[in-house]
Amino acid sequence: MSQRPIPKSGILKIDIYVPGRTKAPKGIKTIKLSSNESPLGASEKAIEAYKDIANNLATYPDGSSKNLREALATTYNIKGENIVIGAGSDELLHLLAQTYLGKNDEALINEYGFLVYPIVTKGAGATIKTAKANNYKADVDALLKAITPATKIIFLDNPNNPCGTYLSASELERLHSGLRKDILLVIDSAYAHYVNAKDYSAGIELVEKNENVVMVQTFSKIGLAALRLGWLYGSPHIVDALNRLRGPFNVNMAAQAAGVAALKDKDFINNLVAHNEKWRAWLTKELASNRLQILPSQGNFILVLFPDETGLSAKKADETLLKHGLVTRRVEAYGLPNALRISIGDEQAMQKVAEVLKIFIKENSNV
Repeated sequence: MSQRPIPKSGILKIDIYVPGRTKAPKGIKTIKLSSNESPLGASEKAIEAYKDIANNLATYPDGSSKNLREALATTYNIKGENIVIGAGSDELLHLLAQTYLGKNDEALINEYGFLVYPIVTKGAGATIKTAKANNYKADVDALLKAITPATKIIFLDNPNNPCGTYLSASELERLHSGLRKDILLVIDSAYAHYVNAKDYSAGIELVEKNENVVMVQTFSKIGLAALRLGWLYGSPHIVDALNRLRGPFNVNMAAQAAGVAALKDKDFINNLVAHNEKWRAWLTKELASNRLQILPSQGNFILVLFPDETGLSAKKADETLLKHGLVTRRVEAYGLPNALRISIGDEQAMQKVAEVLKIFIKENSNV
């Protein structure tokens, strides 16, 4: 008999998710570019809505997040009753895994997929399987080939984090058309606001045409990361199942109110998207060279690939950036040991990143 409670099988085999650093060394002003947060802060309307909740702290929130679901339905012209609100999209991913995965089941992900997918899969007692990417992009053929009789969920972040690559609407449809009807396709569209590719779809159309597709989005990338707020759109039978497991008051009142206000503040979102598009393109152009490869990104970040040389490694570049207060994201955990993910920040931050990395390349290059 054990001398203490023992976690169920597989829990202690989960790799703990480690967020990006938040601080530069002591005495250096921190410029945080590690977490893909909004460089323009939050909507003033959302801030005011958050403050207004101060007089209602003793009251339970609406357990169904009705006002927020209605605001989302209006914004995206979708059915509010087919929406589930979560305490961050991470909670929704956990709910999906707990609902549809178990022992002897498999979840399939793309190489470089979001690190939370293995966590929620293993937490449900299932096995994670990975399909190789093609030039840092999800490979539909590889994903379809990797399906087994045990496959129950495919988690696909589109655009991908940390690479910024994406599958077009037609590729997404081709992936779905190759699935058994009992396989759930989870389209994680966390960065949909920042996509400017004309052939992209966040997945709403696929959800509305099929019973085995859900789309997940987050408010974190549009200024509400601190409130942990996400949403899911799916068929009634999926929504019903998730609501049976979801906590009765899983999303707090302040998050719900701020989310409604944020959706209505279209000027703020448009300014945020325009800022990102401008400086994402600028930083990509400034850094691209015969020494650095910048992947074309559809997110609010870029991925910088460093040459396979000791003096120009991502590790050394990260250390150099950190000395200047620039905190970026190492991505070894994604299988990308010689790359850095850099969030799009304000103008000053972007210019400083470009300046520091150009000097770094010049001083450490042998050619």
